[in-house]
Amino acid sequence: MLIGCRTPAGGHDGNHFELARDCHTVNFAKVHLRFLEKPSETVDFVLRTAVAHGQRPFVFYQPEEKRMKRYRFTLLVLMLLLFMVACGGATQPTDSRQETADTGAAAGSEETSPAAPSVVRIGWGGSPDSLNPGLGVLSEAYTLYELVYDTMYQLQPDGSYTLELAESVDVSDDGTVYTFTLREGITFHDGQPLTASDVVFTYNLYAAQEDFPFLPVYTDYFESVEAPDDKTVRLTLTEAIPNIESQLVFLYVLPEHIWSQVENPAEFENTAMIGTGPFKMKEYRQNEFVNLEAVKDHYLQGPKVDGAVFQTFDNQDALVQALKTGQVDMITEMPNTAVASLRNDSNIQVVTGPPLAPSVSDIILNVTEPENCPPDDGVCTGHPALLDRNVRLALAHATDKQNIIDVVLLGLGSPGLTLIPDSLGVFYNDQIQDYAFDVAKANQILDDAGYVDTDNDGVRETPDGQPLIFRLNWPSDSTNAPRTAELLSGTWGQIGVRTEQQALDPDALTSICCPAFDFDIILWGWGSDPDPNFLLSVMTTAEITTGTSETGYANPDYDALYAQQATELDKDKRIEMVHQMQAIVHHDLPYIIPYYDQAVQAFRTDRFQGWLTDAGKVALEDASSLLIIEPVK
Repeated sequence: MLIGCRTPAGGHDGNHFELARDCHTVNFAKVHLRFLEKPSETVDFVLRTAVAHGQRPFVFYQPEEKRMKRYRFTLLVLMLLLFMVACGGATQPTDSRQETADTGAAAGSEETSPAAPSVVRIGWGGSPDSLNPGLGVLSEAYTLYELVYDTMYQLQPDGSYTLELAESVDVSDDGTVYTFTLREGITFHDGQPLTASDVVFTYNLYAAQEDFPFLPVYTDYFESVEAPDDKTVRLTLTEAIPNIESQLVFLYVLPEHIWSQVENPAEFENTAMIGTGPFKMKEYRQNEFVNLEAVKDHYLQGPKVDGAVFQTFDNQDALVQALKTGQVDMITEMPNTAVASLRNDSNIQVVTGPPLAPSVSDIILNVTEPENCPPDDGVCTGHPALLDRNVRLALAHATDKQNIIDVVLLGLGSPGLTLIPDSLGVFYNDQIQDYAFDVAKANQILDDAGYVDTDNDGVRETPDGQPLIFRLNWPSDSTNAPRTAELLSGTWGQIGVRTEQQALDPDALTSICCPAFDFDIILWGWGSDPDPNFLLSVMTTAEITTGTSETGYANPDYDALYAQQATELDKDKRIEMVHQMQAIVHHDLPYIIPYYDQAVQAFRTDRFQGWLTDAGKVALEDASSLLIIEPVK
């Protein structure tokens, strides 16, 4: 799916924490395929949700402060690295002059020799953690999978799906059997033809590999996969579901003739990355660069460029400098503080908008009722006042979302409303009336509910005398949360609510969150699949004990609607149910959603043209742009 992991807090299974330790360069933000633009809200998010909810995939990030660095132990390479750091912080493909020709122009130059191949250079802050699609965790890995492999469906920037490997599909009347007819002339990068047998092998491989952290979840409804002939794939489901496209869009089809010879797929490094996509692997150095060669005769559409090089930079400031000097042609991320200076550069265009992987930041309120406290893992020490909707309502009215956006995001965001982000299109309920920022109204609500400051210390007390002092936590690697917490403390203080603020290591935050519920309020976030089903499940009663629920919220009416929408095949009816569910949760207030932040990317206008900037989502590193850009003439 595009995505599906969360900025998480969850999952207390020892094996998964081992994964977290092994992949400590990850700080992910959910969605399985693209990136959440905020490195701060990444890894924990994902591991937590993934673990707790059957290893649900998410969007992952690799914060600079946690990124591992690899060093070479020869004097020559050490000197080269030091030189590259001085010039911008990235290492380019090696082999001097030949690689300089392959890459277009040498670092720092802004023009390409007419005789040289047209290779677009992309700067990013991470590096793929695995070239094996079954093992990938970081968003950078999924960016490569999308370019090197093909799937049955292709996700478009506008959120729609188109067939990719298949030219047509027939669906049985009961919605349980999908018969795909594959396109003619599809070959793997090694020249071998792709057949239906490769698709069947791939789907069964993903379903059987318990050591693959994310992709097996997309096969949960698979009853059988068959190949009646070389061009036909018959997929039978255990029951009809409304989102088959989002289940198949990340199941990258692998060559059976290679993978069937692999003894342990969970240990296969897959350095050759043989797929059927529009780019193929040429050279790769972990934490340095990925050099891809264009497949000009791709069966659907070959790139106009000759290749693409993804270069890793140590920090976002270095990324910005590399773009300014022409060392790279596009960057996938940057600090918001750099936007103004880049916009003033006549050779650079900045693009902002919803990320390809929808994301949401949330203020999590612990509303776990005593009877719902998980019997095995629950601690459930949330402040009892938060169980009163009047208190949650007052906090909502005392949250100045626009000021948070202006100060924390420098205006590059929109006010949040529900856990389902606005970039999920028709599934987002934009008809809900939000709680206006109104300190006077918030004070009146608390007055009427009997919360008064009896000792004049500026803090209200509950009717039984307990002060409204809430523990406020966030992941220590978050760049946005500290300032957000400061702003919340200011406006909440105006209604007699005090916060005790503390950043916690992501693992520590996970341990107090879910399903322990040993907290009052947490600042965190989610990345979303292109389908809302997963984020909707986060708020169901059934997930309180699993670690997926982060609020302890329980509402039987919501639960019933969740079950209905999961198998509702009429899209309009399902949308209506999803909207109703958002209205229920917005009224009950287990969350306050401060904002939906925007993706911010930039490219040079003097090197390549044709970048897709008006498709509704911002993802210049996606095939939707890399297949159509061409050198500036």
